Amino acid sequence: MGLFGSKTKSLVGLDIGSSSIKVCELQLVGKGANARYRLQKLGLAPLPADAIVDGDIMDSNAVASAIRQVLTEQKIKAKEVAISVSGQQVMVKKVTFPLMSQAELAESVRWEAESFFPAGQGLDSYALDYYLIEERASDGNMDVVLVACRKDKLEAYVSCVAQAGCVPKVVDVDVFAVQNAYEINNAGGNRDEVVALVNMGATFTNLTMMVGGKSVFWRDMAWGSSRYSEKLMEDWGVSREAAELLKRNQAAEGREPEEVHPSINAVSDAFADELTRTLDFFKSSFKVDRLDRVLLSGGGSMSYGLLEILGDRLRVAVERFNPFSLIEVDGRTEDPVTVRDIGGAAAVVVGLAMRQVGDR
Repeated sequence: MGLFGSKTKSLVGLDIGSSSIKVCELQLVGKGANARYRLQKLGLAPLPADAIVDGDIMDSNAVASAIRQVLTEQKIKAKEVAISVSGQQVMVKKVTFPLMSQAELAESVRWEAESFFPAGQGLDSYALDYYLIEERASDGNMDVVLVACRKDKLEAYVSCVAQAGCVPKVVDVDVFAVQNAYEINNAGGNRDEVVALVNMGATFTNLTMMVGGKSVFWRDMAWGSSRYSEKLMEDWGVSREAAELLKRNQAAEGREPEEVHPSINAVSDAFADELTRTLDFFKSSFKVDRLDRVLLSGGGSMSYGLLEILGDRLRVAVERFNPFSLIEVDGRTEDPVTVRDIGGAAAVVVGLAMRQVGDR
């Protein structure tokens, strides 16, 4: 199975996160310029702590059980799903090649990939895929995205999904899924913008840089919203469940949100430092001299004060991304409260639900 999949049948989006399983089912209605998506199903099931650690599945039984639970709760009968991977064992790189045939490109990709892997590791340890972004006859070049994932990680995810009774037809990458969700919700937007799509999950933060409507840079940062919980547990002696509430500015276990704001802000400041360094690297590498907007998604986007701190540090508009802004939500078939509560944390699963069997 390729990392991008092998357009005929829609899939159920299945986001296997470090702290929860999310599912989404979309219906494509209309054709051509009038085509749009309608939300059919959306749900979430929490995962036990340490079921997934640093993106690696440690307890496949617990993960498979959570997948079955959320599919049953949402009464989703379809078994063919699109999943995604992210983290330190997943690598994404844009490469420019001279114009060549598909056969020549396949061979060139393999040669390029040899310099892509960590020292001592090679093609035997990784699943490799690529996607042709653009052919430019004007300068005789073509842009290609290379993606590699450790085979053992990929096999663990596929096996766990199969254990839950599902069939993974597409394996995507989190950064691409977020990009898909952004593009379908940005119809008619400013195509000349430089936009940072920042998706903060529990363990990793996915970053995609959009320049002139095209993605040019991808990075997974080993930084997630679990750092807020760990800081609150350490500083205030609260449980993990209470920390989850406190970081969203809700009282818990006798602690008022105002008490713990210094701890939350300290984590946000550290994340702002990390994000600033990554954005500076991007600007210098791609000779981009500005950043117009940051769109923040993922469960971490709900952390108290994060948007304001990032806005102050980056000196740009920082907004919370709504992956349902241009998707029809029918209150008769889907609970608006569920949509509101999951909110930006659904960016990956919405992007996955847009995938179809056989597309790339």
